Amino acid sequence: MAMVETHCARTSIVALAIFAASAACSRSTPSDGGGSSAIVELDYYTDAQGSAAWQKILDTCAQQTGVRIQRQTVPPPQMLPKILQGASSKSLPNLLFTDNPTLQQIASTGALAPLADYGISTEGYYPSIVSAGTYQNVVYGLAPGVNGLALIYNKDVLSGAGIPVPSTWDELKSAAAKLSKDGKYGLAFSAIPSEEGTWQFLPFFWSNGADLAKVDSPQAIEALKYVTELVNGGGASKSVLNWSQNDVADQFVAGNAAMMINGSWNLARLDGEKALHYGVAPIPAPRTGAKSVVALGGEVGAIPLSNKETQQAAAKVLSCILSEPIMLEWSKSHAYVPAKADVAAKLGEQVPAMKAFIEEVASAKSRSAELGAKYPKLAKEMATAVQSALTGQQSAEQALQRAQQAGGS
Repeated sequence: MAMVETHCARTSIVALAIFAASAACSRSTPSDGGGSSAIVELDYYTDAQGSAAWQKILDTCAQQTGVRIQRQTVPPPQMLPKILQGASSKSLPNLLFTDNPTLQQIASTGALAPLADYGISTEGYYPSIVSAGTYQNVVYGLAPGVNGLALIYNKDVLSGAGIPVPSTWDELKSAAAKLSKDGKYGLAFSAIPSEEGTWQFLPFFWSNGADLAKVDSPQAIEALKYVTELVNGGGASKSVLNWSQNDVADQFVAGNAAMMINGSWNLARLDGEKALHYGVAPIPAPRTGAKSVVALGGEVGAIPLSNKETQQAAAKVLSCILSEPIMLEWSKSHAYVPAKADVAAKLGEQVPAMKAFIEEVASAKSRSAELGAKYPKLAKEMATAVQSALTGQQSAEQALQRAQQAGGS
């Protein structure tokens, strides 16, 4: 996700509200692994399901490596400030799992160890995932899995209206308009003024050939005009301005939206709705034959500099987490796409609902690949631009020109 929401795109607003009252918490694995070395690991999996799944991974790797793991968690908004403060004071934990767009900013402080120093290879990984963990041509982080966005639709509603699953922008706009009636809408998505909103706009932006180095290009303006027309044309509710991705899922489950753009982390919830028959398809592309380009979500593991022994212990744990059996286990339990293409293919065979998300990873982009550490500032301005265009305060051109001036390099 959107994380940085960040964001990630993956943590629900409800979960954040529950855990925001606590600045941080820590937990040690129940097993000491039988070894003498120990590390401190930091992540932001504060939602109950994600936290339990991650703890299981850590417990397994503690047993396999003999490294005792003391776990610390913080709510997502507190993650980057905590890491940057730790980098400044040289008091970072020994292993980090942080939202991938923040990796380059952290690496720019000089606080991370190159993964190649510990024999951690990038062979078999999707290139975009390697890019997300790279700073100045050095790989400092790798992910066991990633998440992304796709078009999730109500099979009964679309078939009942005789509407095929849209694959192009024109088809999506037409279907959304036809399915909007009686207080219900054809499409739901999130356009809130945060990384979550930017994350949901980027598939339209990138799929149309736009580039973060120039967010007011003709391709970018066309993409924002299209999203604005989805709302102004009645295909989507103006409430998208206030809906988080969790809210969007609520609307879809309640039957108030026939289609939604949302992430794979919603699949477990949708599977729990026995009367809901849903399908998943790639986000429609601008034209026939084109591929949609989504943003990579999820977390990368990185090893902060400390001392030789501790860094080696952290590398053992990270190598375990990145091993194919653990990669597949984590992806299945958390609805992520494995970071290696051959492992992702295995997941697609086992979990058919993930196939569209897997298909998109091949063309997906790292949010920080174009701008590096400058991305977070620009992302904030892009979210504001989307809001300005959707509310009619500015034209798409004016909104993106302002975003370029305020956040561009």
